[in-house]
Amino acid sequence: MDPMDDTATEELLRTAGLRSTAPRRAVVRVLGDHPHQTAAGVAGLLAAAGARVSRQSLHNVLEDLTRTGVVRSIQPLGSAPRYETQVADNHHHLVCRGCGEVVDVPCAAGRPPCLAPASAPGFPVVDHADITWWGLCAGCAPAATPSSPSHPPRRNP
Repeated sequence: MDPMDDTATEELLRTAGLRSTAPRRAVVRVLGDHPHQTAAGVAGLLAAAGARVSRQSLHNVLEDLTRTGVVRSIQPLGSAPRYETQVADNHHHLVCRGCGEVVDVPCAAGRPPCLAPASAPGFPVVDHADITWWGLCAGCAPAATPSSPSHPPRRNP
C-alpha cells in the first residue's frame, strides 16, 4: 500500500464500517509503510513514532482491521501472525528460513485462486489459495555452506 494521508486512511476505515480513531489510523499508516509486521513489530514502530497505544488496544485494533478486511493477517509456520495492508491484489509470500524476512510474490497464474486443487469433493467453489514459499534471502544464503544443513535454523523475527 502506498503511504496514505489522514483523509485517505479515514475514508478507508469508514468504508470498512469502522470509526476512524487515532490508534486505527496509526496502525494502518505503520503497516502501509512497514508491511509484514508482527504485533510486537507494530508496537515498536508506533512507539518510535510517538504514538501511545496500549498492548491490548493494539491487539483489538489489529483484530478489527483484519476482521473488516482493512489488513490481512498471515502466519508463516512457526511465526507470530504478521499483518499487511496489501489486501486487494492476488499475491503470496516468500519467507527466509534464516532471518524470517517476508516478501510479497505476485501470483504468476493471474486470477484467484492461482492454483486449483486436483480434486475438491464437496466444494463447488474454490476461490482462494494461500501459498507460502520458503528459502534463503540474499543476506542468509552465503551462510548456507555445502556442509551446513539446507535449512539453517530459523531465528525468531
